Amino acid sequence: MKIAIASDHSGFEEKERLKPLLTELGIQFEDLGTGSEASVDYPDYARKVGDEVRSGHVEQGLLVCGSGTGMAIAANKVPGVRAAVAWNEETARLAREHNDANVLALGARTTPEGTLPGIVRAWFNAKFDAGRHERRVEKITEIEKEELGSAAPR
Repeated sequence: MKIAIASDHSGFEEKERLKPLLTELGIQFEDLGTGSEASVDYPDYARKVGDEVRSGHVEQGLLVCGSGTGMAIAANKVPGVRAAVAWNEETARLAREHNDANVLALGARTTPEGTLPGIVRAWFNAKFDAGRHERRVEKITEIEKEELGSAAPR
């Protein structure tokens, strides 16, 4: 699996800490920035990751900012992206299993210290359950198509 990873300045340190874990899990990643703790605008990095997911260059995305919320909001503006904020292993697992989320957004400031690796492991170990959840994800895609007037990739 190949993913795109990015952070803003608030999430930079945690993003760097997660890279060895991704390697350990056998996940290839493309780091789209930021490269330091210098202040940047999180929507720029969320869009980069969202664009990579939308284009199919990567299968999933991983974003880290202060709360995860800003990154998720921005990434969800990219058609075909279903970004979820996860603050524990259960929310990460359910986002994949029930919502077929393809971008994980994490909060470096709001997630208890030491829990991000477990959240990331839970995310990448989980798979979409389909079944009854598939029609719901299809309805999300329909809303997107209707509102944007374009076919969103699945």
